[in-house]
Amino acid sequence: MNIFISNSSGRPIYEQITTQIKDLIIRGELRGGEMLPSMRALAKDLHISVITTKRAYEDLERDGFIHTLVGKGSFVADADMEMMKEEQYRKIEELLSEGARLAKRSGIECRELQEIIQMVYEEE
Repeated sequence: MNIFISNSSGRPIYEQITTQIKDLIIRGELRGGEMLPSMRALAKDLHISVITTKRAYEDLERDGFIHTLVGKGSFVADADMEMMKEEQYRKIEELLSEGARLAKRSGIECRELQEIIQMVYEEE
């Protein structure tokens, strides 16, 4: 599992970890039942605090992407990937709706908004 941390991204490290692991699960690169690295091992590999990896794993568990068994480790949840993708689509739609409302109030045309979205998408 390759996780890349950027100190210049402006996003907290735990959030970067959470997002990347979610992406790996949604794309099917991490499958249900697959064991994740321990929090300590991931922290060591990334040269970060165990507290940071703990926060990321807690968020992943809260969102239903992983489950943790005390003394055994953390595993990718056997979840319905279509349901997870649908949830992601819902969140995207919600955020884009807010962006569209703001664009309309600001007099930004649809074409300009599409250019902004394209630019942001390419930066990620």
